[in-house]
Amino acid sequence: MDWLVAFAAGIIIGALLIFTYLKLTSNKSLLNARALANEIIEEAKKEAETTKKEKLLEAEEEIYQHKQKLESELENKRSQLMKLEQRLDQKDIDVDRKAEIVNKKEKELLALEKQLKDKELYVKQKSEELNQLITEEIKKLEEISGLTREEAKQLLIKDMEEEAKEEGIRIAHNVIEQARLEANRKAREIVVQAIQQVAAEQSVESTVSVITLPNDDMKGRIIGREGRNIRSFEMVTGVDVIIDDTPEVVVLSSYNSYRREIAKKALEKLISDGRIHPARIEEVVEKTAQEMKEELVEIGEQALLEIGVHGVPTELVELLGKLKYRTSYGQNVLNHSMEVAYLCGIMAAELELDVRLAKRAGILHDIGKAVEMFTEEGHDKIGADLLRKYGEHPVVINAAEAHHNEREAISPITLLVSAADTISGSRPGARRESLESFLKRMVSLEEIAKSFQGVNKTYAIQAGRDVRVIVETSEVDDLKAKELARQIAKKIQQQIEFPGSIKVTVIREYRAYDYAT
Repeated sequence: MDWLVAFAAGIIIGALLIFTYLKLTSNKSLLNARALANEIIEEAKKEAETTKKEKLLEAEEEIYQHKQKLESELENKRSQLMKLEQRLDQKDIDVDRKAEIVNKKEKELLALEKQLKDKELYVKQKSEELNQLITEEIKKLEEISGLTREEAKQLLIKDMEEEAKEEGIRIAHNVIEQARLEANRKAREIVVQAIQQVAAEQSVESTVSVITLPNDDMKGRIIGREGRNIRSFEMVTGVDVIIDDTPEVVVLSSYNSYRREIAKKALEKLISDGRIHPARIEEVVEKTAQEMKEELVEIGEQALLEIGVHGVPTELVELLGKLKYRTSYGQNVLNHSMEVAYLCGIMAAELELDVRLAKRAGILHDIGKAVEMFTEEGHDKIGADLLRKYGEHPVVINAAEAHHNEREAISPITLLVSAADTISGSRPGARRESLESFLKRMVSLEEIAKSFQGVNKTYAIQAGRDVRVIVETSEVDDLKAKELARQIAKKIQQQIEFPGSIKVTVIREYRAYDYAT
């Protein structure tokens, strides 16, 4: 038991010692914490005091700056108010000055008004006195002349009217005569200047084309066995092929320049290629005809480019190119049209008219001749209808249908076209009547043959001594072909006068086609 008491007492004593130690340690830490807290508080107070001073200084600085700004603005406002006050003072001075001037003017006007009234009264008195004197003088004159005032006035007016009429008639006659002489002189001068500036060469179109051969052996190949090649070529092209003793030369003859040109190009291709037989001839001629249509557009475009005319429809450009292969009394129609356009442009410039419109009317005035050969109407009406169809200017249409004075001209440009057409056609050597008559006879021969049913193509060759007629095999048999030749010959004999005889050849060729696939 004693050891338990001793053990308990030891434990109690140990606990007391530990408690005492812990208490001493806790008090020391508390003191240290209090000291640290006091230091932190002191530092915080110092920093707060410093921050307070800084903020006060910043606030004072900001207040000072605002004060300076407000003082500056206030000073500006004062300056502006002073300037405004000065302006108002100046305006007051100006208003006072103007008011003084107005008062002065008003006084002057009043004085002037008084003077005018005095003068008006004076003039009125003098006018009454003058009227009285005039009345007295008129009475005296009436007594002396035995006429009243109205009678004298009418007599004087009548004399003056007669004198004025005579003077007016004399002046008008002189003016009209002078104008007529001046107009004739000016017109001659303009025409002469235009002719001098257009020195176009004149070339008369022929009816033959000459083709040079590489050698004389080529003549035999062109003729073919028993002449089948040359017959096939003449039948397809409607052109005479003349082969004579002239070395290395073949001549193509046809009144139709366009047809002759196709034949020439086709024959040149055949000679260059070397393959000459009926099937190849037909193929080359057909291909050449298509190429010629494209070439017509190029020819027309080149002519328009040289003249300086633009915006012409493609269809009219092609017809214009075809005029290169059309002649009028031996004169090339395209060259003639270009010359007319040049002349119209020059004369329009002299007269201060629309030069471009004048050139356009000149180049298109004979466009109807491109299709005239295939109709019975005149080229002027055909051309006007074509131009109207493609929406051309009314002046251009009128120039086409009135340049031969068959219709009324609506514009001075139409008269210029008519004058230029006459100038171009009347140049020495420009035209030949005999060639035109020949061409008309050839066209008539073809048209007569084409008028019968079943006829496909007609060609007048050998200078009109031979008419070849190609018919549709489905419509014309062998018996009808004979009868058709007789009817055509009879109609030609009735309608056309010609020397010698004309041979009519009706060609009926049957061809069967099939394809191996």
